[in-house]
Amino acid sequence: MDLGLTGRRVLITGGSKGIGAACARVFLEEGCAVVLAARGAETLTAAAAELSGLGPVETWAGDLAQGAERERLFRDVGAVDILVNNAGAIPGGGLLDISMAQWEEAWALKVMGYIHLTRLYLGAMRDAGGGTIVNIIGSAGRNPRYAYLCGGTGNAALMAFTGAVGGKSPDFGVRVFGLNPSGTLTDRLVALAERSGTAIEDMAASAPFGRLAEPAEVARTAAFLASPACGYVSGTVLDIDGGGGSR
Repeated sequence: MDLGLTGRRVLITGGSKGIGAACARVFLEEGCAVVLAARGAETLTAAAAELSGLGPVETWAGDLAQGAERERLFRDVGAVDILVNNAGAIPGGGLLDISMAQWEEAWALKVMGYIHLTRLYLGAMRDAGGGTIVNIIGSAGRNPRYAYLCGGTGNAALMAFTGAVGGKSPDFGVRVFGLNPSGTLTDRLVALAERSGTAIEDMAASAPFGRLAEPAEVARTAAFLASPACGYVSGTVLDIDGGGGSR
């Protein structure tokens, strides 16, 4: 299927690895130009070098936990057709395990980062007459657990935000929707499993289909839903969990 994405310009935050890098690969394969934004210049350079043979790749390094940096990103990158909000790493732990400073730091990047960039680009896309915003959120927002309280609460807030904004944005010719991946086989998940003493094999064995989701599966879903082929999708948040939320 031709998704009709050729020539689109896509900005992906948290784009140097994991789901973000997988999204970059899929959008490039669909004929897009991609801008990768992340904190680490070295990882961005490595990601861009790996992807450069697929199409045009630009990079932008900065800390999107800072409001001034989000505004700098918006100024530096300029107009895009598709924004993929993906940057964020919220720590695990219960209410008595995580300090308020940790809550604020984690939400500054993912929750406030998504909200601020959506606000900036929604206005620009409205003025341009169209665009699409994809929020990569996470299944913990649908099924919150005490052991991941900061992340689950933040994700739930982003689900509500995405639904409300995506319900209004068609009035501006803009689509806004979200994806809720469950456990996905990224370097970050591997590192978290190692720190908690959990074997990835055990996580996979208890997951639907006996495996974790692959970053490419999330990325292909993002590209498909962001394409004109799914041009009537806005305001929804799709769970990509293999049915795990209903088990």
